[in-house]
Amino acid sequence: MAARSPRADKKPNFFSQLKSLFVFTKDVFPWLPWALIGILVAGIWVGILVGFLLPPSQVWSIILWGVTGLLFGVLVSLMTMTRLSTKAMYQKIDGRPGATGHVLSTALGRSWRADETPVGVNPKTQEAVYRAIGRGGIVVVGEGSRGRLTRLVNEEKAKAKRVASGVPVTVIYVGHGEGDVPIADLAKTIKKLPKSINRATQAAVIKRIDSVSQSLASLPIPKGIDPMRARAPRPR
Repeated sequence: MAARSPRADKKPNFFSQLKSLFVFTKDVFPWLPWALIGILVAGIWVGILVGFLLPPSQVWSIILWGVTGLLFGVLVSLMTMTRLSTKAMYQKIDGRPGATGHVLSTALGRSWRADETPVGVNPKTQEAVYRAIGRGGIVVVGEGSRGRLTRLVNEEKAKAKRVASGVPVTVIYVGHGEGDVPIADLAKTIKKLPKSINRATQAAVIKRIDSVSQSLASLPIPKGIDPMRARAPRPR
């Protein structure tokens, strides 16, 4: 068996990751390069201005303040690109099957338990229901049309109330209709739910629900998607 090349196991370095992030974000925001250049130039000019205003106003002082302004501009540029990359990700995955699972499994943090695999799915339409459990109780999230998700959502809500009596159950629909929550605001909306149970109760609820949940492995369930490799759904 041939030995694996050392380059195959080598992880991408910081600059490679930064380049990938830049390309990914620029695909949604074409004006990104000009914005970053503007931030860097503004940082340098602010540093030079400070060097002129603060005594002693000498060449070496102005240069040092200019370099400081450049470093500050680099920091602001990275922060700006990070924020824009998050917005770009949400724009790319919005409306795609599995987007809700991706957000629930990656954006809620350790205080919530959620999985990228839905707990209920319509095989024909790929509309799905997801579940998250945290200090705010149980959250049932529907991904798709409200009308076609009513039965799946009600079944999951009834199961949650039966297994975890007294624990609040919140239903959220992801979308852009009246009363829906956009995918970009899903994690923020769930995190804002008031804390209603303690950690011990949360652990007990997770254990009870896991024990009664049926396996959905035989169903064509849309799994979480990688926004860096997201592709448009094929026409039917």
